[in-house]
Amino acid sequence: MAQCYNRMWKLLIDKKMSKADLRKAADIAPNTMTKLSRDEAVNLAILGKICSVLDCDFGDIMEYVKDEENHD
Repeated sequence: MAQCYNRMWKLLIDKKMSKADLRKAADIAPNTMTKLSRDEAVNLAILGKICSVLDCDFGDIMEYVKDEENHD
């Protein structure tokens, strides 16, 4: 299972916010922002804070990307 936060980065651009602005407004730790940048899993409560700041829903900031399996 993999998650992708590209929607969140696009939303930040639309709202003219930087990653630093989001981090401060949502009170997110720097290491959590690094996880988001790497499309790693983060706590659902963190995503809730982000949705609150951006006034959006979970689907507006992330999507599920199916892992591709190699069948040799």
